Parts: sequence; C-alpha cells; structure tokens
Amino acid sequence: MTWMNSFTLAAGQLFDPLTIAYILCAIGLSVHFGYTGLLNFGQAAFAAVGAYGMAIGVLTFKLPLLLAVIFGLACVVVFALILGIPTLRLRADYLAIVTIAASEVFRYLMSTIGFSSVTGGSNGLSQFGYEFYTWNPIPAGQYIVGPFTWSQDDLFIRIVAFAVLGVSALLIWLMMRSPWGRVLKGIREDEDAVRSLGKNVFAYKLQSLIIGGIFAGLGGQMLVIALSNVQPATWVTTFTFMIWTVLLLGGAATVFGPIAGGMIFFVVLVVTDTILSALADAKIITFLDPGQIGQIRFILIGLSLMLLVIFRPQGLFGNKKELRFNA
Repeated sequence: MTWMNSFTLAAGQLFDPLTIAYILCAIGLSVHFGYTGLLNFGQAAFAAVGAYGMAIGVLTFKLPLLLAVIFGLACVVVFALILGIPTLRLRADYLAIVTIAASEVFRYLMSTIGFSSVTGGSNGLSQFGYEFYTWNPIPAGQYIVGPFTWSQDDLFIRIVAFAVLGVSALLIWLMMRSPWGRVLKGIREDEDAVRSLGKNVFAYKLQSLIIGGIFAGLGGQMLVIALSNVQPATWVTTFTFMIWTVLLLGGAATVFGPIAGGMIFFVVLVVTDTILSALADAKIITFLDPGQIGQIRFILIGLSLMLLVIFRPQGLFGNKKELRFNA
C-alpha cells in the first residue's frame, strides 16, 4: 500500500457512517457529562438499546423501519428512566460504577440463551435494514467524489448520516442556548446553588439522561444499519471508552467538539495503522509482528490522550473558562 493510498483511506474515515455513529454517541455523552456533569460510563448501553430496539421492532414486531427507529428510541427513554430514577442522586463516582455495570448487564442479557429467540443470542440479529436502502432515490451506478468511488447505497447512507448529524448538532446548539440548557450548565457547576433557586435538579438530570441517551440511540442505530447486523460483542466497554476519547479530544460542552474529535480520532487510528503496517512490511520496524500493530496504535493514541488531558484538559476545541476535565 502506497503512502497516498494510506492517506486516501484515512480521509475516507471522515465520511464513514461508522464515524458519524460514534460522533452521535459522543454528542449524547456531551449532554450528559459536558453540559450536566453526569459521569456516565455506560453510553454503550444507550446505543445498544436503540440498536436492538430497532432490530427487534423490524424482525419481531414487523414494524416498518421508520416506526422501528422510533420504537428503538422509545426503548432508550424507558431504559433511561429505569436507570436514572434510582441512580441520579448518587455521587459522580458511584454513578460511573452503576452506569458501566448497567451497560455490561444489558450486554449479557442480549447474549443469553433465554432471550435468543428475540435477540439472536451471541450471534445477534441481521437482515433488518433492507428497507433503508429502498428509500434511496439515487440512480444505480458508481459515483466518483474526489478520490472516492461509492455505489448508490454507499453514497445514500453517507448523505443520511451527515443529515442526521447536522440536525442533531443544530438541536444541541438550540437546546443549550435555551433557559433549559443554562440550568443544565448551572447543575454542572454547582447543583446546590441551582437547587436553592427552586429548580428540581433531579428532574433536569433525568431529562438530560434521556435526551443524551436518545442521541446515543440514534448513533447505535446508524452503526448497525451500516454494519448490517447487531451483536452483543459490539457493545463492550471499549465502545464507551472510545466515545469518551472522541469527546475529550474535541472538547466537552461544545457542539463542534465531538464532531471534530470523532473525525480526528478515526483518521489518526487509520493513519497509525497504515503507517505502522507499511513500516513493518518494509522491515524498517522489525520488533513488531503484524498482529501487534492494532495494540500498538491504541497505546500511542492512549499516550496522546493522556498528554491532552494533562496539558489541554478542555480538549482541542473546548472553552477553558467553561469546563476543564478535572473540574
């Protein structure tokens, strides 16, 4: 693989629907942590609930795909209520423990044999997204966009993904400029002060958990439509930690931060992978086996994130005056 092909592959990540899916989940996490101060380490569960809800809606309840999407998001709301009502009064560190535990519990429930007739067990579900491509108005053929060549379905899913991302970013921008959004920021800074003004802090936290969860559910649905399947193995804790990396890289409490952070993160993943592979193939790096390259790139990215948190804790595009990671 030439260097030009490597960078073309990396640039393709900017338009990949999987990248957009992670960004949508990071936008939801920004509502939770960036704007409200909720330390949620179970964002994978919200994405998984939305994805499984949509797939089950199509395969089990025989719903049209659009209604199945709404059904999946309704499942996210129910999950947020079940999770949030007993836990949102907990201290931040305890909330983090509960949310990551809830995410793992849901993943194991989806993989258990007892529910396999509905969830597919460890094999997951597939063949639920065909209707999505029947909506495609683009004529069949190959479309050249810069250095990329996409089929009509590849082009369609990218257009839809960016449209959903654009609408989501606009909604977040409008909500956080509203009085409701200012209350969330006040809760993040000092919830006792907000409570003294007569605001129901618990209700606002629950609303934040629901709304951020809905964006994560949308991201999960976009992810599984792009993958054409949904499996329990997709929603491991690594999924949540990658979302956190995207958020912290771009900057929490910003609209543009998760978008830029997601694109930078996945471009860097591809670039480091292709460069390390090329160096190993050229025998420039002799101490790495091809199977070790994946682990090395995550080590390098982890070190970069550590340096970012130490020297620029607000992220690349965050506002230092508004939020620091160690606030």
